[in-house]
Amino acid sequence: MDAKTGLFYLFALVLLFAAFRVITARNPVHAALYLVLAFFQASALWILLKAEFLAITLVLVYVGAVMVLFLFVVMMLDINMEGMRKGFWKHFPLAASVGALIALEMSAVLMGGFRLSEAPKSAVVAGQSAAQYSNTKEIGKVLYSEYLYPLEIAAVILLVAIIAAIALTLRARKDSKNTNPADQIRVKRGDRVSLVKIKATQAAPVVAAPEEKA
Repeated sequence: MDAKTGLFYLFALVLLFAAFRVITARNPVHAALYLVLAFFQASALWILLKAEFLAITLVLVYVGAVMVLFLFVVMMLDINMEGMRKGFWKHFPLAASVGALIALEMSAVLMGGFRLSEAPKSAVVAGQSAAQYSNTKEIGKVLYSEYLYPLEIAAVILLVAIIAAIALTLRARKDSKNTNPADQIRVKRGDRVSLVKIKATQAAPVVAAPEEKA
């Protein structure tokens, strides 16, 4: 067994362990951290398969953006774990059956895809050898030539989503207090501080003594 095969089995074992801990960890923060570990191991497997673009995309998009958002949401919410665990064993047989069915379907698809009728040919593109071949460059060529219009449509949809998120965040709500930064900049000292002159000391009022009755 060479070093590449050994690294593959190492990354695969860590990936399986992290995926198992994602669904068995009691703390949601720990489950999210295990999911981050699983993403890193999956990206390492992509690198072993010489798919550098997919590996870096997995790290940047999922680990750098999606999982950070998950961690913030999980840590900011007050989740009642006891309430979420109610009825676990009641629905466990159905969940286990569905999970086993999905695992069998994935195994059938993957095992069918791994059966090669002939040895894979060396990648030669435009007279280049396999060592000089760059899958990232080829993905860019296909993405910006054959799939240019779907890419532009996806970019417009993401832009509209970003603008909508900003507009929803900055809208003025009646039940929230907000300030105008321009008014804060133009404020003067007289608008905030008011000086009132009062006497330093005041004489105590004279109270007449009550008259004694004879």
